[in-house]
Amino acid sequence: QVQLVESGGGLVQPGGSLRLSCAASGRTFGNYAMGWFRQVPGKEREFVTAISWSGGFTRYADSVKGRFTVSRDNAKNMVYLQMNSLKPEDTAVYYCAVRRVASWSRMEYDYDYWGQGTQVTVSS
Repeated sequence: QVQLVESGGGLVQPGGSLRLSCAASGRTFGNYAMGWFRQVPGKEREFVTAISWSGGFTRYADSVKGRFTVSRDNAKNMVYLQMNSLKPEDTAVYYCAVRRVASWSRMEYDYDYWGQGTQVTVSS
């Protein structure tokens, strides 16, 4: 079992930045791929980014490419999402997720454990 807790969400103006954190506890963290997804009310949860177990392989949704950066610190059991140049359309609840294999995936159903989510609101 893996427990995930996201933090760092909040209200930010367009063009601003936020850094989300995801703290993992439980089973071995370093062998697992991690993903970030987001969801707005009335819409399906969508892929944002994923990172392989080593951190050496990452993928981003086209909508966030060049603005968001995912990273991880396996020694601390942490995953981070640095979000820059935020837009109102980035407003959503952001979730981190664990996939119990080393390789990344953009598919929600490939992930085994999920955090409770953290709200990000981009508004002036």
